[in-house]
Amino acid sequence: MPRLAVLLLAVPFAVLAPTAASAATVAPALVIGSDFPDPDVSRFGSTYYAYSTNNGNGNVPVATATSLTGPWTRRGDALPALGAWASGGRTWAPDVSVRADGRYLLYYTARSVATGRQCIGAALATSPLGPFSPVGTGPLVCDAGEGGDIDASSFTDSTGVRYLLYKDDGNAIGQPTSLWLQQVAADGVTRQGARVELLRSGRPEESGVIEAPALTKVGGRYVLFYSLGGYGGDAYQTSYATATALTGPYTKAFRSLLTTASLDGAVRGPGGADIVRDSGGDHIVFHGWINNNTARGMYVSALGWSDGFPVVRGSRVRYEAERGTLTHCSVRATTSASQGQVVAYIDYADSGVALSVFAPRAGAYTVHIGYAAGFGEAQHNLTVNGGAAQVVTYPNTGWETWREVRADVTLAAGVNTVRLGFRSRWAELDYIEVA
Repeated sequence: MPRLAVLLLAVPFAVLAPTAASAATVAPALVIGSDFPDPDVSRFGSTYYAYSTNNGNGNVPVATATSLTGPWTRRGDALPALGAWASGGRTWAPDVSVRADGRYLLYYTARSVATGRQCIGAALATSPLGPFSPVGTGPLVCDAGEGGDIDASSFTDSTGVRYLLYKDDGNAIGQPTSLWLQQVAADGVTRQGARVELLRSGRPEESGVIEAPALTKVGGRYVLFYSLGGYGGDAYQTSYATATALTGPYTKAFRSLLTTASLDGAVRGPGGADIVRDSGGDHIVFHGWINNNTARGMYVSALGWSDGFPVVRGSRVRYEAERGTLTHCSVRATTSASQGQVVAYIDYADSGVALSVFAPRAGAYTVHIGYAAGFGEAQHNLTVNGGAAQVVTYPNTGWETWREVRADVTLAAGVNTVRLGFRSRWAELDYIEVA
C-alpha cells in the first residue's frame, strides 16, 4: 500500500457526517416519557409491571402495560407508607418478585432515621399493584460502616433457591463500592449464611461507583449487569460482568454495554437497567435523561446473546478488523489505532476482511467503519452474508488519522458475516462497530 509518511502520534477519532442511506439501526424506544428512574420490570400473568425510584408520583410509582413497548399507564404508588425505620423522600431502586406463597415481595431503598444512611427494606402485597406493607420493624440490610446499602434486586436459581443482590454505598463515605450476593430463605427476607462479594469498583470510568445489579443466567454463564459512574449526566452507563459460577469470580466486560456514545446520543446517561426474559425475545429496560436533563424516562431495547454475552440493538459493538478472516492483506501494528493493530495492504482484487457480527433481531443495522486513507479517496465493497455489494467510500484522511464512515445494512438474527474488500485505491481498516 503506497504511503508518503507514517505518523506514529495518537490522533483523536472523529465521526464523519452520515451519508444518505437506507433504513438504519433501531434506537431504544422511549416508552415512558416522564420521570421513571431505575426501572424494575416484571411480567406477572399477561401484564407487565414497572416500578421506579420515588418522584411526584409516590414512594414507588408503578405502571402497567400489555406490551413492553406500551402504551404504559401509571397506576399510582405501590408503597404508600415506608417502614417505621425510614424517612421519606429518598426511596430508590425498587425490585418486585413473586414468592412461592403467591405474595409479592418488594425490596426498596430508603433513608434510615437511626443511621442517616440509605438502607434496604422489604414489603409484601397480595397484588403487584400493592399496596405493599413493610415487613418487620427495621431495615433488611443496613451497615452504616460501609456507607449504607442500596439497589436491592432478586435472583432465583434453577433449583428455586433465592438470592438478594445489592450494593454497599461506599462511595457515600469515600470508599470503593461493591456488589454483594446474599442467599435468603423462600420468604426473601431471612438471610442464610454469609454474603459474597461479586464485584468491586476500581476502573477509572467507574469513578468509584458500581451499582444497580441485575443478574441472569444464559446457558452456563452468569451475567451480572450494573451501572457505573456519576448518575447525573452522560458519564452514567451500563456494563456487565460474567462468571461460570454464581459466586464468581466475575470478569468485567472490556467495554460498557450502554453509553451515551455507544447509543449515538439517542439516550443520555443510560443506567438503572433491568433484564426481561421472554419467550418471544429478551429485552433490556433502562432509564436515560429527557426534558433537558430534568427527568429520566424509561427505554426498552431488544437484547440478544452472542455465546452468552449480551448485545443490545441500537448500541454499538466493536469488532477489531485484525481479528477477522484476512484474505491477501495483513495486520500492521500502530500505537494510534484501537488496540494497537490495523489491517493494511488491502490492495489487490481479492483482498478483504471478513468479520462475524451478531444481531439480536433481524432487520436494519448501521455499520460504522474505522479507517485511514492517505493517498486519495479510496473505496471498498461491503457485503453481508455473501449478498450484493454496496460501495463504501473513504475520504482522504492521511495515514494514521483515523475516521469513521457508515453503511446501513440488513442483518439476520444471530451471527452474520460482514466483508470489506478492495475496490479502488488504498485504505486501512481499524475496526467496525455494529449498532
